[in-house]
Amino acid sequence: MTARVEGAPGESLPAGGAMRVMGSETEYGIHAPSAPGANATMMSARIIQAYATVTRQRAAGGAETRWDYTDEEPLHDARGWTVDRASADPSQLTDQPPVLDAEAVALAYGRQELELDGADESGSLLMNMVLGNGARLYVDHAHPEYSSPEVTNPRDAVAWDAAGDLVALATVRKVAADTSLPPINLYKNNTDNKAVSYGSHENYLMPRSVPFGDIIRGLTPFFVARQVTCGAGRVGIGQDSSTPGYQISQRADFFEAEVGLETTIRRPIINTRDEPHATADKYRRLHVIIGDANLSQVSNYLKFGTTAMVLSLIEAGQAPRIEVHEPVQALQAVSHDTTLTATVRLLDGRRVTALDIQWMYFEAAAKLAQEAGVADSVTGDGHTHGVLERWEATLSALGKDPASAASSVEWVAKKSLLEGYRNRDSLSWDDARLGLVDLQWSDIRPEKGLYYRLLSRDRMTRIVDDADITRAVGEPPSDTRAYFRGRCVSSFGKDVVGASWDSVIFDVPGLGKLQRVPTREPLRGTQALTGALFDRHREAGTFLAELLGQTPPPPKS
Repeated sequence: MTARVEGAPGESLPAGGAMRVMGSETEYGIHAPSAPGANATMMSARIIQAYATVTRQRAAGGAETRWDYTDEEPLHDARGWTVDRASADPSQLTDQPPVLDAEAVALAYGRQELELDGADESGSLLMNMVLGNGARLYVDHAHPEYSSPEVTNPRDAVAWDAAGDLVALATVRKVAADTSLPPINLYKNNTDNKAVSYGSHENYLMPRSVPFGDIIRGLTPFFVARQVTCGAGRVGIGQDSSTPGYQISQRADFFEAEVGLETTIRRPIINTRDEPHATADKYRRLHVIIGDANLSQVSNYLKFGTTAMVLSLIEAGQAPRIEVHEPVQALQAVSHDTTLTATVRLLDGRRVTALDIQWMYFEAAAKLAQEAGVADSVTGDGHTHGVLERWEATLSALGKDPASAASSVEWVAKKSLLEGYRNRDSLSWDDARLGLVDLQWSDIRPEKGLYYRLLSRDRMTRIVDDADITRAVGEPPSDTRAYFRGRCVSSFGKDVVGASWDSVIFDVPGLGKLQRVPTREPLRGTQALTGALFDRHREAGTFLAELLGQTPPPPKS
């Protein structure tokens, strides 16, 4: 009925529902209150460096595994062409490592010398790390970014995304412990409210055979409306927040195009970057840049789960046949209306609300899941029923009274908190104190962040518990290639000189040359396929020999 995302022969994920290979990318807002002139890129490098020292204290090896840029192709467009490198915006050139040396960092902090634990022999700071949980931590433009490992379901997407928040927290704690440097704060948000936005991206694996035009048609109306369940909320209207008010999405005002390759300029609703990080003639990686950075677990769960189900609809040719007139303007109109009663015009002349659009997609997704046999809580795939149940309950609550969804939908929870301050102190929406409350909501320090305050009081609904999130910081998912990548780093880190989504590179004494192990099939390299292999070996040389069918190097003297 619908395409399956396949791995090794006999391996696939159930079709028609919420399961598929997916992951997140979060750029954290960064600020040093005591050093307002500090360079953000240099502060971000300090964050990566801090986590390198934290990781090395926990486990032997692995902290300094570098990112391999060999297979990066950021200028390929899914519509069938490649942008000329000379004409590309510099922000698009993500296939080259950033360069920042220790002396530059020292100057940024006004110091003559700077001792950096874990700097390489040249004194250069780490700008990229591959973590033992299969994730990537690196400097992206002027922000530290955590890219989660690949998972196969929305619940795991929530867990390993939240693990990134604990990674960020560990770096903040580490930097704060060094009294010779200014403390650095990190925020899980998407704008500084001064006309600058930074991303929270999602990635979904799809069959290459699905026409990209079908993806555009199927996703555009959905993305216009999706924010009502997963928007993070924002004080201020307009890119610079110059118009007083509160809106649903942190990102909506920063989108200017319907379709395009860019991610930091002329941001499009549908991003066309064609960089599969997998077998290229078989898979497409859909790069979604329109989402908000979510702390609410329910909003994050719905963001991943409902999008995965809509992709199943597109693959099956069953996505709702609706077209929104002027989608960019509609996206922003939806974001600016917290009553959820504003309508947008469809090309067929109808006027519908964002909730109407969401219900259209929900009903189509529920029908497909039922036909595919994955919707039932007992006989289904174990995840689709949960997404459908949560999706329906959330839409019903929002339709009845948006305030009733405050324990689950992030923009509603934040608005409820802000309204409390407004009522208590008679504040207008342009009062600067509300902007500070907005910022404090996203502070990743539990003792400071207002989201975490509500969570600790059981006023926010959980999808995963703290134990699951803590485990995800140190362990990779078991059912994707991330397991192989993470175990290589944690088990043989001293011999792993590079890694990417597509491969792991070993430099083992005695083998004579670098050994690149390809990982282009996202559903290979799982614990079921490789766990016993890791358990049998303590040395990278014998591990590779068995894995690759080679003669092992001579034993170490």
